[in-house]
Amino acid sequence: MASHQSSSPIPISPAPTTVNRASSLSRPPRRASHSMAGTPGSSLARRPSRATHPPVAPLRPLSHDEALEALRGFLKERSSYDVFPVSFRLIVLDTQLKVKKALDVMLLYGVVSAPLWNTATAKFAGMFTVSDVIHLIQYYYHTSSWEGAAADVEQIRLQSIRDIEKTLSVPPPPLLSVHPLRPLYDACRFLIRTHARRLPLIDKDTQTNSEVVISVLTQYRVLKFIAMNCRDITQYLTGSVKDLGIGTYVSEEKPEGNTNPFYPIATAGLETTVFDVVHQFSEQGISAVPIVDENGKVLNLYETVDVITLVRNGAYQSLDLNIAQALKQRSPDFPGVVTCSPKDSLSAIFSLIRIRRVHRLVVVAGQDDPQPGRLVGVISLSDIMRALIGHEIPIGGSGVGAEVVDRALREEAAEDGVFASSQSTE
Repeated sequence: MASHQSSSPIPISPAPTTVNRASSLSRPPRRASHSMAGTPGSSLARRPSRATHPPVAPLRPLSHDEALEALRGFLKERSSYDVFPVSFRLIVLDTQLKVKKALDVMLLYGVVSAPLWNTATAKFAGMFTVSDVIHLIQYYYHTSSWEGAAADVEQIRLQSIRDIEKTLSVPPPPLLSVHPLRPLYDACRFLIRTHARRLPLIDKDTQTNSEVVISVLTQYRVLKFIAMNCRDITQYLTGSVKDLGIGTYVSEEKPEGNTNPFYPIATAGLETTVFDVVHQFSEQGISAVPIVDENGKVLNLYETVDVITLVRNGAYQSLDLNIAQALKQRSPDFPGVVTCSPKDSLSAIFSLIRIRRVHRLVVVAGQDDPQPGRLVGVISLSDIMRALIGHEIPIGGSGVGAEVVDRALREEAAEDGVFASSQSTE
């Protein structure tokens, strides 16, 4: 494995011979008396975890499809709460908190999203994510001076962001959530079908019947959980990512008049302005853009999280900088760009997830290609999860409300008994 401290691409390397397999499944069962601080009335305080042991190693080699079925069975036997360790930190932001303070907290604790809590109603109020920051940037870029924007962000509160998004004609984000004891497989299907990157786990206080935010389930946390506990199964996922159709790849077929040489992948060059990239984030609903040279070789990656620092520091004028200048302001602990080749197996990707944090992989041409390092595709965590759970027709989008999703899940329940409600505890 190459150094993680440079901004150069980091290729996938073979899995190490020794891997720390410690996880929430390899420790003793959670005590029935275990309760998170601040959730004394939660039903989780008296309910033991479901299964607490890794799956039994297969007695014979598995085919790729058999390995997938084994992983799905594993997810069906675990609850969403099983993914989390006994002790973990949860950052919850009050809707009355000022945006500047919220960004300070997120950067301090190294998170890019946090649940929102409405103290007046004592209810979960959605999520504050990088997408909200992007919308804030777009609004002030077009409607205010740099000085005015900086002054406003010092005073604007989180609850006001929804009004700004209405001005931009951005659909209201759905209030999606599931109960912590719902099967993990159900939660994964929910993530896929609603295009959500994260899913809050909401319980009910048994004494007051008020909502309790337990944690937030993310795609990375689920995939890490699988990688750490199912190594004996993931080793049989031998199909290549390209052959399996995992990811988005550069296509020779493009709409008439489209001049993007990497269609349908959004890219940028070192001379592209930060705001142009921010616009791509918002318009295409993506969280990162590969930075390429004139020959299509991947040089770097610009991510939505890079924008948070600009807003926090009030450096709105930095949006007019080009990417080359903006990258110089990036934190020195940036882990680098994670790359793979189209021939790498899904097993190799799980080996990588097992040993380091991965949010996406940039697919580049291998050394046997006439143009090694050339951009070939992008693989998101959603792509990997969809390959595991199955390709299903999505029932929602960015503007789907919780009621719509809940109704769709109830309709599906009538067919296969999988979902009862987006808030069901059974």
